Amino acid sequence: MSRTIVVDHLARIEGHAGITVVLGGDGVERVDFNVTEGIRLFEGLVCGRHYIDVPGIVSRICAICSHGHTITALSALEQALDVTISRQTRTLRDLAYQGANIESHALHVFCLALPDLLGHPSVVSLAGVNPAAVGMALRLKKLGNTIQEIVGGRAVHPVNYVLGGFGRLPSTDDLLRLQAALEAGLTDCAAAVALLRTVALPAFVNEPVRCAALIPRDEAFFFGDTVRLSDGFEVPVDQYLTLTNERTVAHSHAKFSLHDNRSYMVGALARLSLHGDRIQGAAREAWNAVGLTVPSTNIVGNNLAQFVELVYSVEHALEIVTALLARGIADEPPVQVEIQAGEGTAATEVPRGTLFHRYVLDADGCVVAADVITPT
Repeated sequence: MSRTIVVDHLARIEGHAGITVVLGGDGVERVDFNVTEGIRLFEGLVCGRHYIDVPGIVSRICAICSHGHTITALSALEQALDVTISRQTRTLRDLAYQGANIESHALHVFCLALPDLLGHPSVVSLAGVNPAAVGMALRLKKLGNTIQEIVGGRAVHPVNYVLGGFGRLPSTDDLLRLQAALEAGLTDCAAAVALLRTVALPAFVNEPVRCAALIPRDEAFFFGDTVRLSDGFEVPVDQYLTLTNERTVAHSHAKFSLHDNRSYMVGALARLSLHGDRIQGAAREAWNAVGLTVPSTNIVGNNLAQFVELVYSVEHALEIVTALLARGIADEPPVQVEIQAGEGTAATEVPRGTLFHRYVLDADGCVVAADVITPT
């Protein structure tokens, strides 16, 4: 005799989902994770549109990752149109990614995960007994938003990124204000370390974790040209379909991906498992203090990995801003674009994992094919 347990809504996750568990005999027969968000159809929406419209459309795929979608789309389009961006543009886009990472990780670790780990029904309940912790989390989230506002024009659905550069470059006053905010952010990170050292992760999740992440390009931890798996498999970004292998399932609106008929994890824990040797400074000290171990057999450790990345992003953003202030912002216009037919594929590491964008353009610069694979 079998029994089915259905939970229609899982609370405090980044998205909308439910779970179905089928019990039979002496154990579990099947578990389905049901993603119930609406089908978005963005790839169809951009087909037939001029390339200049694409970044603003695809930024609406996700509010939290709107800067990541915009910049990844621009990177793919720049490849299709044979546009090479400047060092300054690369640096400012890197800065924007640190802001997105700070915002997303602060929200998830402290407002969604931490209440559960400390036995509270909500972040409101946690604020009642530990207002300092919630205040610290909200300041860090605001710091991430501020970075995105300064670089991208606004915190959600940015308007300042253009093909080959920026509509407006940050001013010296912007960078000085950001420098002070980042220094304060490091103080908040130190307070967060003291809090998270007291939190015990549940140990009932115990299974080997197979990971995938971009191999970081130079000092840019969230940008790369090749994806690596923890079993040693590597694939260039433009051959991503050999890795993702998307397929539909009856129980979920989200597509599923397997490689060699096995699932793999993306996101903070995967990145630190594969490339954690690149994390030094205050972030490495935070890593040691909270007791994160990799490779991990406990996926709940992703919460600690997100915190380590948060500290890294605050520290790295401060390094970027300090360097920009030292050498000054060059008054450079966006790269001129010569419209032509072409194809481009780009991938970046957004907070929740590897994001892929691919576009095919005709001779008029209009999209004839598009593919977007999100880490969620």
